[in-house]
Amino acid sequence: MRRISTLFAAALLAVLSAAGCVATAEQGPGRAPDACGADLINALDQWGEAGFSGAVAVTGGGMDCRAAFGSADGTAPITDETVFGIGSVSKSFTAAAVLGLAHDGVLSLDDTAGSLLPGLSGPAAEATVEQLLLHTSGIEGEHGTDHEPLDRDEAIAAISGLGSAFAPGEDFLYSNAGYSLLALIVDEATGSYRDHMAEQVLVLGGEPFGGFWDGEPAAPGPRAVGEVDGAPATENGGFAGPHWAMAGNGDLAMTAGDLAEWTKALFEGEVVDPEAVEVLEATRFEYGDGTAEIPGWVSVGAEVFGTELVTASGGGGDTGHNAVASWLPESGVSIAVASNTERINAGQLAELIVPAVAAGEPVPLPEPRADVDPEELQARAGVYTLETGGSYTVTATEDGLEAAAEGADAVAAMFASPDFGAEDVAAHEEAVLALLNGETAIGREELAAVEAEFGAVQGVEPAGTAGEDELRTYVELATAEGTVLAWYALDEYGGVAALSLDTEPPTFTLVPTGEGEYRRDLIGVDEGVRVAFAEDLMTVTGPAGTAEARRG
Repeated sequence: MRRISTLFAAALLAVLSAAGCVATAEQGPGRAPDACGADLINALDQWGEAGFSGAVAVTGGGMDCRAAFGSADGTAPITDETVFGIGSVSKSFTAAAVLGLAHDGVLSLDDTAGSLLPGLSGPAAEATVEQLLLHTSGIEGEHGTDHEPLDRDEAIAAISGLGSAFAPGEDFLYSNAGYSLLALIVDEATGSYRDHMAEQVLVLGGEPFGGFWDGEPAAPGPRAVGEVDGAPATENGGFAGPHWAMAGNGDLAMTAGDLAEWTKALFEGEVVDPEAVEVLEATRFEYGDGTAEIPGWVSVGAEVFGTELVTASGGGGDTGHNAVASWLPESGVSIAVASNTERINAGQLAELIVPAVAAGEPVPLPEPRADVDPEELQARAGVYTLETGGSYTVTATEDGLEAAAEGADAVAAMFASPDFGAEDVAAHEEAVLALLNGETAIGREELAAVEAEFGAVQGVEPAGTAGEDELRTYVELATAEGTVLAWYALDEYGGVAALSLDTEPPTFTLVPTGEGEYRRDLIGVDEGVRVAFAEDLMTVTGPAGTAEARRG
């Protein structure tokens, strides 16, 4: 997700710069204001019509543009006052708090976490503040579950119990727990993590900028309701806490405009001292591909897109929001984008527009849908079976088709990605099976958690791997309560990056393009998976090749 959102921010940056937004404008819901420029109006309006629901803000370099699209809650429109959870972009704010304290002499980036936080033990205690900021501490595993109560002492105990994938400083492994540990260090140093954030970080010119998604001080303003697995999110800011599972790593919320303004202010030395900003930009873990991790951000070198870019991204989870913040140092332009639905989010849009922008070509526009008689859609419904045994269950919707893939072969044909090769998929599937066979300490913990919910696991069968933003390997778990379908996404060290238990088969939406042909939504341009129907034959063509399934 981080890399995809990096591309998305870069693309938007190029588009916005070309569009020449020059003044703030009032706008009605569902349309970009004229001040954003004709080219950007055209592109964003069409993406809004295609299903993008969210807000875009750009400020700095003589620009001040706001645009909003879609619905905040199914009824009220999104406006530039709508508040979104910013997910892992919260880490950028945590990093600012820590760097500010370091500049003030309260702590040093070379201090170990154990020397700053009484009661902390285990591998996490040996990591330095700098290593925590750069995700090079080696800490693996999660210390809590989003929106489940976890108090301060429990958080310290949980982090103390986490293992290490490598010696501190030797490699990179993204860690939510590491940033919650930084929040605990801020709490210890200042007396209150939340008070310090509200009084010293989430404020510009004496005015509050955003706040917390759950608990106080809350981000002021009407909130967007997110989307999770096709349904309205249930975590809309009412979780009473304690909040230490998400503290420092994904707990903040604000408007897209506030996020853009704060990002600009941070890099211009208005949030923390300019010397602290210099430390932020100089503290780096180089990936070797022109990008580098810096505290709370990813730095993209000029060799990648022709100009330097700093970006952060977050989203998903049980709030159902996505957010991206980007900073262009050379022009002093800051951009923020937030969305609240799954149909088109920041990462999906990035995959479409970045290659064209990088090549200096026109920004792709959404591919139009063809009008189809409802009777034709109904005629496509049914179960289509592959020769290799997998199947697609196709159902008609109001304006298209939905198909659920069952079986590893069916999943592979529909969800293959050009970003992941066969070796990547095989390695991920092998790692998931090893995890659920209890071959590692993390695996044994996960197996115990599954068995606590569903009873003894008697067998594990792979059910296919979907490759989109990440690899998700589906498995059928034979448990005491029956067969349970689940999916797992693992990090490079075999830790659980994301999972879903007792889930539904992967389902995709098919948008009609005419003459019995459909595309996977949301491809939006002339690429990706295509599906054709001819009587009882369903032909799927995509990165994995062509597969045929028959009905009846």
